[in-house]
Amino acid sequence: MAAWRGYILVNKCKSSSLQTCACNIIYRQYHETGRRTPNFGLLFDIDGVIVRGQRILPTAREAFSLLVDKSGNFRVPTVFVTNAGNALRSGKAEQLSQWLDVKVDEDQVVMAHSPLKMFDQYFDKQVLISGQGPTQEIAHNLGFTNTTTVDQLRHAYPQLDCVDHQRRKIKAIAPTSAIPKLEALMLFGEPVRWETSLQLLIDVLMTDGDLSRAPTAPYPHLPILACNMDLQWMAEAHMPRFGHGAFLLCLEALYKKVTGNDLIYTALVGKPSEITYYHSETMVQTHARSLGIQHPITKLYAIGDNIHTDIFGMNLYQEYIRRNRRSKKRVTMQGARGLDLSTQDFKGLTADQCYSVLVKTGVYNGEELLEHSPRDFLPVESKLQEPSLTVTCVLEAINTIFKRENFS
Repeated sequence: MAAWRGYILVNKCKSSSLQTCACNIIYRQYHETGRRTPNFGLLFDIDGVIVRGQRILPTAREAFSLLVDKSGNFRVPTVFVTNAGNALRSGKAEQLSQWLDVKVDEDQVVMAHSPLKMFDQYFDKQVLISGQGPTQEIAHNLGFTNTTTVDQLRHAYPQLDCVDHQRRKIKAIAPTSAIPKLEALMLFGEPVRWETSLQLLIDVLMTDGDLSRAPTAPYPHLPILACNMDLQWMAEAHMPRFGHGAFLLCLEALYKKVTGNDLIYTALVGKPSEITYYHSETMVQTHARSLGIQHPITKLYAIGDNIHTDIFGMNLYQEYIRRNRRSKKRVTMQGARGLDLSTQDFKGLTADQCYSVLVKTGVYNGEELLEHSPRDFLPVESKLQEPSLTVTCVLEAINTIFKRENFS
């Protein structure tokens, strides 16, 4: 913090000769090095900002060429924060490297499920996983050791999956394999067969994790750890597509209709939750150290296309920082009921200014939208969905940030 204190001192200095004042020397050192080593970090959304589906957006490569030196090394601490939950961080980093012609390390990638590594009290629980991709490998990499997939559950209890008449089993069949009693649900992202997952997830909640017994609808129900609250997202299509937030909305409505009770999330991570931005800041600070930047990273810019997740989430994190610094006790984060924040290390986090940057290449279309924010984050103050900056594309975003920060 010496450089920052030096900046404060030079403004208070009463010396008549600032050219020789020690305060001014400190200020000039900070100013000069600050141009080469920024005190800000960047958080990039991926879908709708860098790519649309598998198609890279026109200005993305040029934009990221500004972030690296002649050797291809990042000059600015950079982390990619996506609500996708169907891949490993290493796979997403490799994909980004190919898209951008820039070497991206997996330690620069935050997936929707990444903050779940903090929920170590569930690592030894028997967890049912819903989603796509290598779900069990993802879970194991996070630290979860005992997992069951929806497909494994469906094969063990084939008569419970009866919407598709082509797969429906009429004749009674004993479970093909022993499924341990389930102790928690982990929802990584939207599944392929929504009807199968919705039915079996409700079944598990109604039977307290044991599908061999009759439903009793215990309440509170089993813990639910859910990732990715995007109601919609942009792929190659010319209009938004349903995301995992739409699936969660269906699950919430069905559970409420069947039981009369509200579905309770123990963890609700991914954007816009504060815990995701807290986790992202820890990675920005780590990336800064790896780049040789020793002074504090005091500013964060989040570039995204979705007002209800990217913009709302960054603004929400700014409010969290303000509340947390005013309070003598650790402030609770929305969507993290099951996390003991007293066990987390916040000492290395130095950002105190968070800016949200909206690009127009994705979900946002300039029209006033209905409220699409997740149920657990309502009501939403309108100011929390107002971006600090609005630009046309990611290239303009970087150029604008560089200009604001006097960085070149």
